[in-house]
Amino acid sequence: MSADDDLEPVPSLTRRQQTGARSARSLLLTVLGEYVRPGGVPVWTSTLLHVAAGLGLEEKTARQALNRMALDGWIGTERVGRRVRWALTPHGTVLLTEGAERIYSFGRDRESWDGRWLVLLVSVPETQRDLRHRLRNSLTWAGLGSPAPGVWVSPHTTREAEAKQIVEELGLQAEAISFCGPFAGVGSERSMVEQAWHTGELAEAYEDFLLQFAGLSPQSPDEVLYAQIRLVDEWRRFPSLDPQLPPELLPPQWIGLRAASVFEDLHQRWNTAARARWSELAARE
Repeated sequence: MSADDDLEPVPSLTRRQQTGARSARSLLLTVLGEYVRPGGVPVWTSTLLHVAAGLGLEEKTARQALNRMALDGWIGTERVGRRVRWALTPHGTVLLTEGAERIYSFGRDRESWDGRWLVLLVSVPETQRDLRHRLRNSLTWAGLGSPAPGVWVSPHTTREAEAKQIVEELGLQAEAISFCGPFAGVGSERSMVEQAWHTGELAEAYEDFLLQFAGLSPQSPDEVLYAQIRLVDEWRRFPSLDPQLPPELLPPQWIGLRAASVFEDLHQRWNTAARARWSELAARE
């Protein structure tokens, strides 16, 4: 056992409790954002590996994820004797703070809607696949949906400034046009919404979230900590999936509202015990 492995491994979790398709990078970013970012205190490698093991990650996978995040500028190392601890870089702190603000404000209140749409027309040749990919990721993160190639829409007209910034940063000003207005008489708004955001698939994702967490009742301090991390890690993907459409554009009794309520309730219920357990682990030397 190396000097960084001074904590006993925890028992393996069941397959359903493990990460599944969720990546080690995602889980460790969740740990850093939830527990390292608020206090700004560096954390030992051994602490991160202990928690990673509790989340079902192999040590090699966890170490590789940490190294990749360091190469990407999220975290940096600090050596103390033979041991290493990790701290967020200013860049990582900014990104995780922005992410936390979006995660914890997501799903609460829906803005009233005046019936107007933001429409963005922007064309990128298929030969510029990297640019197309960056544009799609950025506009999707901003909450816009694409019902047809080259067409992006949002019922939140206030997001025009963000869309404009994305277009300018990618150098696509000459290829883009935007305008705002109500839906006209051709076609169906509901059909456009489904094509732009695939709300049926989104509802299934929310259903999976509820099946995994609704009614979950962890008992031991470790179980509470790991449940909280998995809860936040799963929830943090929804801001990029759900554009927070007005109720008028959603099916009745939209499942996303229930999922948001479950997330907020469980996060508050587990928060104190999870942070206490993290503090205990982080204090070990």
